[in-house]
Amino acid sequence: MKNSDINIQSDVDAVNSISIVPTLLQVICRTMGMGFAVIARVTEEKWVACAVLDEIQFGLEPGGELKLETTICNEIRMSQEAVIIDNVDQDEVFFGHPTPAMYGFKSYISIPIIRRDGSFFGTLCAIDPKPANLNTPETIGLFKLFADLISFHLDTVDQIAISQKKLLEELETAKVREQFIAILGHDLLNPVGAVFGCSQLLLEMPLDEEAAVYVNIIKRSCSRMAELIRNVLDFARGRMGNGITLKRNADELLEKTLTQVITELGIIWPDRDIETQFDLEEPVDCDDRRIAQLFSNLLGNAITHGKKDTPIRVKAISGKGEFVLSVANAGNKIPVAAMNHLFKPFSRGEEDLTKGGLGLGLYIASEIANAHGGKLDVESSHEETKFTLRMAAKQAVA
Repeated sequence: MKNSDINIQSDVDAVNSISIVPTLLQVICRTMGMGFAVIARVTEEKWVACAVLDEIQFGLEPGGELKLETTICNEIRMSQEAVIIDNVDQDEVFFGHPTPAMYGFKSYISIPIIRRDGSFFGTLCAIDPKPANLNTPETIGLFKLFADLISFHLDTVDQIAISQKKLLEELETAKVREQFIAILGHDLLNPVGAVFGCSQLLLEMPLDEEAAVYVNIIKRSCSRMAELIRNVLDFARGRMGNGITLKRNADELLEKTLTQVITELGIIWPDRDIETQFDLEEPVDCDDRRIAQLFSNLLGNAITHGKKDTPIRVKAISGKGEFVLSVANAGNKIPVAAMNHLFKPFSRGEEDLTKGGLGLGLYIASEIANAHGGKLDVESSHEETKFTLRMAAKQAVA
């Protein structure tokens, strides 16, 4: 099939995808007493019917063709002017014209359909074997309105097709990008882990004070890099449809898990004071590794943004079927505009831009909460900012 044939077929399909077309053709035939109405695609080579209402057995269906040279539409294509014939036998211009005799009509009206870019698409035509009163301002105005409607809808169909194509391309690009991020993140964890392990070994050796400072910087940087990589990996998995995966344990005792996170971050930030209040009466049905990740993100966020001379307060309670974990720090109030986007990916305030984050920590924490059927909320004032996780805690069965 030639490209021109493919393009014409796409035009036929586009016209038939417009829901108002059948009604439009019915209005033409009913209000004007015409027996045949058609939307035709007219090019320099072809006349093709796109949509048809045939009540006089003219014999054309959508996709059907007439020889271009035998149609008046070919003349309209060249002049881009409407042709209206009430009665061909009395018409000064078309009396004796071969087309009416060939196709057996007395009355005829055809209005050019012009696209928004000025290009000629085709015609909106109607014919009947009997004479009709067509050459009136009302009839011509109605036909022009219908032609403009068809042009408008064709442009809309094109815009939708372009948008869908762009969307598919963007989705494919995003998929490739996120696969690349996931693979890269996975591969980066190995060398970062190796450097972190080496820094731990070095700290166990006799080092002078200056060397110990540098090794601790290396260890702290590795820990930060590992956290960023894990967040990127979780983000990529979520975007690729896998989401946050859980390995739940209905009998999870979380105090040890939370204490371990505090200890790890305390080693990295030994100058920060972290106050804890644990009242964990019930085991929690959860993935303790994911809860640790959520808590680490919240606590790391509090350390980064909280006032250095005031303690960070951690509170964890499980009882009466609920688990509540909160992390509070003193610091600047989070702006209202930032609050609305706080749990969205890559959401960072101006202050965050100077602190090396990707804006994924709170997003990942929120996704972990959602995966557990819980919710992560935030309250912020000039005195305190507090993040709170609330979720159901399943009582262990004896």
